[in-house]
Amino acid sequence: MTGTSTPAATVTTPCRVAVAGASGRMGRMLIEAIRASDDCVLAGALDIAASPAVGSDATAFLGHASGVAITADIAAGLKNADVLIDFTRPEGTLAHLAVCSELGVKAVIGTTGFSDAQKSEIAAFAQRTAIVMAPNMSVGVNVTLKLLQMAAKAMATGYDIEIIEAHHRHKVDAPSGTALKMGEVIAEALGRDLKDCAVYAREGVTGERDPSSIGFSAIRGGDIVGDHTVLFAGIGERIEITHKSSSRATYAQGSLRAVRFLAAHKTGMFDMFDVLGLQ
Repeated sequence: MTGTSTPAATVTTPCRVAVAGASGRMGRMLIEAIRASDDCVLAGALDIAASPAVGSDATAFLGHASGVAITADIAAGLKNADVLIDFTRPEGTLAHLAVCSELGVKAVIGTTGFSDAQKSEIAAFAQRTAIVMAPNMSVGVNVTLKLLQMAAKAMATGYDIEIIEAHHRHKVDAPSGTALKMGEVIAEALGRDLKDCAVYAREGVTGERDPSSIGFSAIRGGDIVGDHTVLFAGIGERIEITHKSSSRATYAQGSLRAVRFLAAHKTGMFDMFDVLGLQ
């Protein structure tokens, strides 16, 4: 008897993801997104030793037992992971990356506030493992950055540029990493260095505005997730390009897109423009 065989179904192994800052607002949002995804699984959860959540199940807040305990032991938290997602503090992120580079764990970094020296350290780690690093993982924010790049080139002269950002009362750095990235993208499009043209504070008699400057204003209050507006003010018109976040869920979904992107890379430094094909 002759027959046709049915091809075996392809089995895709879920990507094993660890989350740093697991008991924080962003950490919990990431854990929830991982649990809801069909191609990622929670494999580790890190937090600082002083956190009361250490030792508890990472998904207990969802009323679900994952079998993954939150730990302050970096190596233990990463031993079963393919990728770490980290939205913590610069010092913590660097400590995590040191272990990632030793274990061959890839990393998605949403932490902001790095110094130039710390960014150089991260670039060195990227020679040993693959890293996606961006001040904002939101797909919408990164599309906005592309629009700003285009707008800056078209309005290179005759327009004053101001960046206004607003965040919740608990945010510890200002301007936000996203606002600084917006400034960097605009400055690069204009052939300038943001370090030379950024103005972060105005008080008293400041004199007339330098037309080559890029101004920043930071607002902190309440539970604002993150609002960013770039103002191009000319004579007789102004253009405002705005992005508003109403939930951290957009950062979590963007982070998972970055996780999937890293599957094809063993080493190297990437950003969300690479992930989204916007380069």
